[in-house]
Parts: sequence; structure tokens; C-alpha cells
Amino acid sequence: MTTDDSIATGTATHPASARFTRMQEGTAEDWRVIGADFVQFTSKLPDRVIAHLKLLDGDYGGFPIDRLTHSLQTATRASKAGRDDEYVVSALLHDIGDTLGSFNHPDVAAAILKPFVSEQNHWIVEKHGIFQGYYFFHYLGLDRDMREQFRTHRWFDAAAEFCSEYDAPAFDPKGETFALAEFEPMLRRVLAAPKQSIYKPVAKT
Repeated sequence: MTTDDSIATGTATHPASARFTRMQEGTAEDWRVIGADFVQFTSKLPDRVIAHLKLLDGDYGGFPIDRLTHSLQTATRASKAGRDDEYVVSALLHDIGDTLGSFNHPDVAAAILKPFVSEQNHWIVEKHGIFQGYYFFHYLGLDRDMREQFRTHRWFDAAAEFCSEYDAPAFDPKGETFALAEFEPMLRRVLAAPKQSIYKPVAKT
């Protein structure tokens, strides 16, 4: 079989790839190779996140502005309010799951952010869909007070504030909106290394 044939049939092997076909057969050398590739792959995570965020460009979904502009406007409001980088990046990415997680977009964003942000910021992003529902769920036949199930949670007020101050007002076609490039340096800093992950010991900064 030629090299071209191997590529066409999906059987081509990277020059520096593990040799096992079953994980049970893996060796230390195999995992050294995979680990080295993992470091290189994870270093490009910010680029992949930015590329996926750009998929929201031009996607209006019936809203007054497209989803990318909404994300940028939310982050802009947080930045101008003096929030730290981690909070602003959380605001920037809070709706990044809209394309693939149409029925659970907060979970997608929260999963991406979880290794890199505080438990509080993660919780805010994870629950923001329910808290944001206070402003419109009743128009859809849903319970606008769904967030009340979390009333006694220590971060209830923080999630309510995120929605009222940053997320809910960020649908203004004339609202101040920083360009994505303005946020790229802080996004790269926040995603540079995980704070919590089972893979943290093997991650490199």
C-alpha cells in the first residue's frame, strides 16, 4: 500500500506515534510520545477556542445583534466594570456553546472554562442560563423563577449580578463593543495552564 493509499483509508501513522492498537498494550515509550504531543496540542487551545468563538459571527438567532457581538459586548461591560481577567474571559466565553449545545449551551462553556477558572466563576457560567431566564422564561411558558432553587447558594447573588449587569444588557446594536483582538491576550493568559485538572501534573506552561 502506498503512502497516499494509507492516508486515503485512514491508516497512515504519524512518524512519532504510539505503536499500540489497544490501550492494554501501551508502553511507557508510547505514552512518552503521546505526552509530548499532548503538550504541543494543549498549547494551541486558545487558538481553537478563538476559532470556535468566531463561529458565532453573523449568527443572530433572532436577537438584535449576532452572538459574537453579544459575547464581546458582555466581556466589554465586565472589563469596563474593572473585573479581573478570569471574570472577563468567562464573560467572553459564556455563550460559546451555542453552536453545538443548543439545548445546554452553559454546560459547554462551563466545561471549557472549568480547568482554568475559580469554582465561583465556573458556577456562574454553568448556571447563567437559568439565571438569565428570569428575564424571559415566562414568555416561553417556562418558570422565570427557576433560579430560586439556588436562592440559598453562596453564589446566587454573583450569578444574578452577572446576568443583570453584563449578560442581559449586552444586546445593544449601539452598545460599546471591544474587538475580539482586545481580549486575546487575557484569554491566552487565563488558558495558559489549568488550575484544576487530573492532567495538571503533566501539563506544561
